Amino acid sequence: MSAAKLVTIYGGSGFLGRQIARIFAAQGWRVRVAVRRPNQAGVVRTYGVPGQIEPVPCNIRDDLSVTAAMAGADAVINCVGILVREGRNTFDAIHEEAAGRIARIAAETGVRRFVHVSALGADPESDSRYAASKGRGEALVLAHRPDAVILRPSVIFGPDDNFYNRLGAMTRFGPILLVPGAETQMQPVYVMDVAQAAYLAGSGQAEPGIYELGGPDVLTMRDIARQVLKATGRRRAIIGMPHWLAGAMGLVLDAGQTVTGGLLTNRVMTRDQARTLRAPNRVTGEVRTFADLGIAPIAAAAVIDEYLWRFRPSGQYEAITASAKNLRDD
Repeated sequence: MSAAKLVTIYGGSGFLGRQIARIFAAQGWRVRVAVRRPNQAGVVRTYGVPGQIEPVPCNIRDDLSVTAAMAGADAVINCVGILVREGRNTFDAIHEEAAGRIARIAAETGVRRFVHVSALGADPESDSRYAASKGRGEALVLAHRPDAVILRPSVIFGPDDNFYNRLGAMTRFGPILLVPGAETQMQPVYVMDVAQAAYLAGSGQAEPGIYELGGPDVLTMRDIARQVLKATGRRRAIIGMPHWLAGAMGLVLDAGQTVTGGLLTNRVMTRDQARTLRAPNRVTGEVRTFADLGIAPIAAAAVIDEYLWRFRPSGQYEAITASAKNLRDD
């Protein structure tokens, strides 16, 4: 009997990476999760049988570390990404330099399949540093691995997301829900759908090339805010924040991070996030999509009630409380 195949997942303990690891393990693969702090990634071990999933230390800024993490791998998946700068972890270092390094070493060591998770809207000429770094990273990946599968998901949602959960938390404060880029369109995509796409690519069931991954619904940020209010059972006035105001807020908060020497990381709104929200984040139709993978993506409305209940006034008992009001004594 041949040994089980091995996949190395860089960033495999993150929001998306964990689900990719779960699917590969369910399909019988051995999974190596390359992370900065393997002692904090123990939860991924529970996604497979004992010994099937192994977190290993890796510094993606170091050639030797990256090489060691992919030794003997049949497939490599890079899903390392950041939303804000923290110390040496800049957009250029993570999305560009590290992506190129992992792809180059995968080519040098003869790894059979390479999958790179980018982002919808990746464009080296973008005004957004995030989108521009993603675009340059793609170019480096393709320079070393022209046979790569590049996945470009829109904003990803799921139980541990940093998108719907953040909006849900905002509904708890005051009668107003302030939404930046209220008319900007996007296609929220379910984390398990993206993870399934990564599995198909890593297991050789997807043609090389770029895939734009968007959910079934094109929504504005205002639409998404309405979804959140419905799921949380709260009534709030949705006020759109003008782009200039979002940029000004980002400027102030970024300055706070700079003044504190990075001790306080701006996770509320950065200037770059404000710039990113100026452009739509939807599938263009110019490259492959979920349809080419045989995946029918799940809509956010079908999932978010499962995890936004904690932001309801009565938590998970909101529905029970509401129905109890209709009871009458005989």
